[in-house]
Amino acid sequence: MIPVISIVGRSDCGKTTYLEKLIREIKLRGYKIATIKHDVHGFDIDKPGKDTWRHAQAGADIVCISSPEKMAMIKKVNKELLLEEVAAHINGVDIIFTEGYKRESKLRIEVFRKEACESPLCSKEELLAIASDTIIYDDIPHFSVNDPAPMADFLEKSLLQKNR
Repeated sequence: MIPVISIVGRSDCGKTTYLEKLIREIKLRGYKIATIKHDVHGFDIDKPGKDTWRHAQAGADIVCISSPEKMAMIKKVNKELLLEEVAAHINGVDIIFTEGYKRESKLRIEVFRKEACESPLCSKEELLAIASDTIIYDDIPHFSVNDPAPMADFLEKSLLQKNR
């Protein structure tokens, strides 16, 4: 089973920036990575008037677009999918990172910066690890928010090498 790790934290604490650094570091080690971003407000990646938009407007339940460099699928759903349902659509990767799934994930890494965050989002019992510029909890793995390499080492030893 592909490990699913959620990067969590309060708004403006640096989750996306940290995840970008962590993805780059793990890619350098030869792993394949998927990400899932949760958006509570809804989103639209299609453009009105374009062919794929017109296909969806005509009633297509799933619209795919493919080019030599990438592929995307837009699927209509009747209800919001659980994280595990979204992750089930992903294969061929070594790890899945999520951003925005604050409560649904079992494996969470909290990003916390003392100048941007008043308090942690999660209790220590909810966390796999923390990336921060200060010590928050003494008894869970803590890594610098500025250097993703030690966190990548931790994930590689605890999750990635087991799945290869």
